[in-house]
Amino acid sequence: MNAEFSDKEILEDMLSSQKAITGVYNSFTNECAHQCVRTDLMSILQDEHNIQANIFTEMQKRGWYAVTGADAQQISQARDKFRTMAAAL
Repeated sequence: MNAEFSDKEILEDMLSSQKAITGVYNSFTNECAHQCVRTDLMSILQDEHNIQANIFTEMQKRGWYAVTGADAQQISQARDKFRTMAAAL
């Protein structure tokens, strides 16, 4: 059996993988006790986020990852929600 994946399937897999990778590096960075290692992990995390952003941008350009815009009311509601949450902290 010779399975061939489309460009879309490959990019979807890459994006999913990058989301998982950034999640793992984020956890490692948050729990790192040594500043020099933490600094290195932060650098790697930034690189991984950049890779993820590039994949996301490519998928958007090809019409494979549609993002809908929010209207002014939705933005206002989200802002109010997070202001309330921040004030509770």
